[in-house]
Amino acid sequence: MKKRAGTKYVPKELFEVRGKKDPVNNFERFLINEGVITDDTIENLRAEIKKEIEDNLEIAFAETLPPPDTEKELAELYKPFSVGDTTPVDGAKSEKRLIDAISDAMRLAMRKHDNLILMGQDIADYGGVFKITEGFVEEFGKGRVRNTPLCESAILGTGFGLSINKHKAMVEMQFADFVSEGMTQIVNNLAKSHYRWGQNADVVVRMPTGAGVAAGPFHSQSNEAWFFKTPGLKIVYPAFPSDAKGLLLTAFEDPNPVMFFEHKGLYRSITENIPDDYYTIPFGKAKLLREGNDVTIVSYGLGVHWALETLNENENIKADLIDLRTLAPLDTETIFESVKKTGRVIVLHEDTLTGGIGGEIASLITENCFEYLDAPVMREGSLDTPVPMNADLEINFLPKERFKQKLNILLEY
Repeated sequence: MKKRAGTKYVPKELFEVRGKKDPVNNFERFLINEGVITDDTIENLRAEIKKEIEDNLEIAFAETLPPPDTEKELAELYKPFSVGDTTPVDGAKSEKRLIDAISDAMRLAMRKHDNLILMGQDIADYGGVFKITEGFVEEFGKGRVRNTPLCESAILGTGFGLSINKHKAMVEMQFADFVSEGMTQIVNNLAKSHYRWGQNADVVVRMPTGAGVAAGPFHSQSNEAWFFKTPGLKIVYPAFPSDAKGLLLTAFEDPNPVMFFEHKGLYRSITENIPDDYYTIPFGKAKLLREGNDVTIVSYGLGVHWALETLNENENIKADLIDLRTLAPLDTETIFESVKKTGRVIVLHEDTLTGGIGGEIASLITENCFEYLDAPVMREGSLDTPVPMNADLEINFLPKERFKQKLNILLEY
């Protein structure tokens, strides 16, 4: 085995040992011995491959370098896609928990997209750890609802491969914490493929996330900020069953990679009367849940419910409460309009405070709405520690009570 430049640090004898085990060379000898190929076959193949490389190199070297074009650069992040809000005004509705709405959306998406494949640990016969895909095998079969090994990177890579072959794929992380095993596939492959070579990654990554259920530091993290800084990913984080269903159906329509966060603590704790039919909600459109002139509260996920509880307990506070619903794309227009009206704003999220998405939103507000502000932009998040296992410590870790205190400070400023 020839020793190449840049490998001087590798002992010569190791090259010799590994060279004898080279699977390509060994397989080549096996095929020759079996009479499948001949030396002439190998020589002809190598000549064809060499010619193909050299021909394409000539094409590449003849290309002129592209001029900088910021608008085009940004447009290349995603495969073009748009969808409207098709939430039905009339029609049958039924009471559904967040978990029911997600399951309903997946079932409807499977019926509409016959090229959609679901993958995850124990999602087939068992129905997944949260039972979201219970009964799916009976309707769609094991060819489309597939159990996978404990190998997040491999599952995500398979999802990308399916997309290249004109399929849609859903990959379920059993818990959002475990996505760290597949970071390279997400941030270096799914997120960049359309920009690099025009290949979209039609993959939805579902992420059961969040604390408040005494599940400890490895099953409770809020890690949406890990992906927020990566261009090419779309990030969805619904707080209500109606939004979860419509946004998830949009995610399956969208031919680009979508990180879809689902708060475990909301799965079975909230219900809503939502449409039974198929409908979509466009990304990048926040929802104004409450209106008032005193202050703007910006949040998403469980933080929205903390804010609602606080406002219900303090009816004298008249606030604009904005549920972001999607983090990428981010609806800055709704945020800025509200801040210009109220002059005060606090951003609340469950993620740890340092490095959280709230810091970016606060910076955007300061940059674009400074002259309208009557007080500093404030934010609140969880403590900068791992999520404690102990329930009392977890309550202290989460920002709910600190948010109430900071909101009063902001109002009195």
